[in-house]
Amino acid sequence: MKNNKIIVIDLEASCWNGKIPPGQVNEIIEIGICVLDIETGEIFKNDGILVKPERSTVSSFCTELTTITQKMLDEKGISFQEACTRLRKEYKSKQHIWASYGQYDLNMFQKQCKFKGVEYPLSQEHVNVKDFFSEIKGLTKKVGMKGALDILNIGLEGTHHRGIDDPKNIAKILYWCLTNKKEN
Repeated sequence: MKNNKIIVIDLEASCWNGKIPPGQVNEIIEIGICVLDIETGEIFKNDGILVKPERSTVSSFCTELTTITQKMLDEKGISFQEACTRLRKEYKSKQHIWASYGQYDLNMFQKQCKFKGVEYPLSQEHVNVKDFFSEIKGLTKKVGMKGALDILNIGLEGTHHRGIDDPKNIAKILYWCLTNKKEN
C-alpha cells in the first residue's frame, strides 16, 4: 500500500472517574480524523465525527476531559455504523495506511466493530505513532501526545482530548518522525 497520504485517527470514548457504572461500557463517542500528506506535511480533511453511544451515557468526568456532552451527541451524533460507512466513503479508509497515538484506538475500533457486527472500516496497515516517536527519539520511557509535542517544541493546537483537534497534533508528530527517521 504505497501512498503519500496517511489517515490519522484519534478516538474519544465514554469514560468515568473510577469504576464503570453497572450496565454501561466504554464506547466510541467521537472519531477524530485528518489526512497527512507525508511529502509536504500538509494536514487536511480534518473532522470530528460525533457518535451517539448506545450502551453508555457521557459522565461529567468525560465532559470535563473532552468537552463532549450527552446533549451534543443526542443532537449531532450518528450511529457507529454510519460513522464507519462515512470513513470508508469520504476517506477511502481501507485504501490508506492509518495512524494513531498508541494502541488504544486500534484496539477500541476492533472491539467495537466486533461487538456491534460492523465491518472494520480501516486498512490493516497501522502506525503506532507513540512507539515510532519513542524509537526515533531513543526514549526509554514512552510519553503521551502532549509530552511528545513538548519535546518537539510544537504547541498543542485546539483542545486536548477532542477528536477534532488531537489528530492534527498527532499528524505533526508523525510528520516529524517521518522526516527524521534514520534510513537503514
